[in-house]
Amino acid sequence: MALTAAEVARLGELARIRLTESETELLAPQLDVILAAVARVTEVATPDVPPTSHAIPLTNVFRDDVVVPSLPRADVLAAAPSVEDGRFRVPRILGEDA
Repeated sequence: MALTAAEVARLGELARIRLTESETELLAPQLDVILAAVARVTEVATPDVPPTSHAIPLTNVFRDDVVVPSLPRADVLAAAPSVEDGRFRVPRILGEDA
């Protein structure tokens, strides 16, 4: 089913895009190709084909979590630009009422 220039003009109106006559004539065959490609995708998706997110099965590629001792608090705070009560001091970004 080929789109006509009038149909493209109507689509342009619905999308609130002002198109000239030459633009509608240019866009009609291009939109036709896009619609044909979308129609082909629906042909492929059959009930016996399960939905997938990847073409091949993937396995978890992350490493196992290993618990290790963290840095001493004093060493971390020594590198901070500002410290207060044993914590990082940062500028206030929210008002009192938040």
